[in-house]
Amino acid sequence: MTETASPPEIQVEELAERRRAGEALTVVDVREDWEREIARLPDTIDIPLAGLPGETARLPHEGTLVVICRSGARSGRAVAWLHENGFTNAVNLAGGVLAWAARIDPSMRTY
Repeated sequence: MTETASPPEIQVEELAERRRAGEALTVVDVREDWEREIARLPDTIDIPLAGLPGETARLPHEGTLVVICRSGARSGRAVAWLHENGFTNAVNLAGGVLAWAARIDPSMRTY
């Protein structure tokens, strides 16, 4: 059996810096609607993980595509799937919104 490589990741600090710098990033939130009601990053494309295969037309192939979830597990699966389907620009947000809340925005609610 061949070992699958981990999907490429970005740390929350790098995402925050690149957003502050005005870099053209696309952030895709693969959590469920109820999760985004609790905590969310601004300016995201919201596509629950199960709906991702039918929504790829909404995603750019150019620039960095940052995929987020609560902890990084679902978004890691999403990034692996996206890579298999031609979105080689996709990266996983390591630690998800939990890491964002802990290290970037302590006022963000967690669950």
